[in-house]
Amino acid sequence: MSSNQFGKVAVLFGGTSAERDVSLRSGQAVLDGLRRGGIDAHKFDPKQQPFAELAGFDRAFIVLHGRGGEDGSMQGALQQLQIPYTGSGVLACAMAMDKVRTKLLWAGMGLPTANFEVIDKHTFSQTDCAAIIARLGLPVMVKPANEGSSVGMAKATTDAELQQAIEAALQYDDSVLVEAWINGPEYTVAVIGDEVMPAIQMETDNDFYDYQAKYQSTETRYHCPCDLSADDEQALRRLAHRAFKSLGCQGWGRVDVMRDEAGQWQLLEVNTVPGMTETSLVPKAAKVAGYSFEQLVLTILAMAK
Repeated sequence: MSSNQFGKVAVLFGGTSAERDVSLRSGQAVLDGLRRGGIDAHKFDPKQQPFAELAGFDRAFIVLHGRGGEDGSMQGALQQLQIPYTGSGVLACAMAMDKVRTKLLWAGMGLPTANFEVIDKHTFSQTDCAAIIARLGLPVMVKPANEGSSVGMAKATTDAELQQAIEAALQYDDSVLVEAWINGPEYTVAVIGDEVMPAIQMETDNDFYDYQAKYQSTETRYHCPCDLSADDEQALRRLAHRAFKSLGCQGWGRVDVMRDEAGQWQLLEVNTVPGMTETSLVPKAAKVAGYSFEQLVLTILAMAK
């Protein structure tokens, strides 16, 4: 498609979630990239602009991370306005945003993912921690069910730390995921349409790839191409694509995976609206696959429906 065939494009970023700051950076990069590609693109921040102002736009490029943009709600609203939008649909976004539902689906399909327990805010008590440790061992990873960018996540190595981490995570969400700890490297695999991008290995000196490692550290290392053999790389890409499709995802996204001490892959989560600054993970992988940033955003926009 030529640039004028896209019409007037709203780039949705900012929003009201805990990931607003990241979304502002991602969205500005996408907006600039589209404009460099000749697209009539305009900023739209749902926190600052009434939703009615979307009337008159021909397409929407969603760069809203977290709730209100990555959980299916914005996708449903755009469908009601009959505005084609980028990325996955309502159900896929809602499923991928909910780490608990994602894990339950993967477990039911027999896809590899670490053992886990689910905490409910209304029934949790301090005595639950001992039972969780008995089932999962220590350390464990604690995650709010519906947050991204590692917001509210913590590693717990003792009963007291587990209680503290769960109580902190419950400040963000009514449901919390507690996962058995995985010792091993972390990878991410981007999917653009039907093309699976080269895997990236993330390496940090922190306990895990947390918010600070993702957005603040200058010492986090990214390896793409990574050190996997050709067979292992292909196996990882196939698993990531299957995990992506299992949730009904489409358009574009990113699948996070770890490799345990036994060499087995363990799925972590799917991001339906990943970070999109020019140094984020999806653009890094796409660059290795031969895409400029402008080509990447135009390719994603062309898949809007």
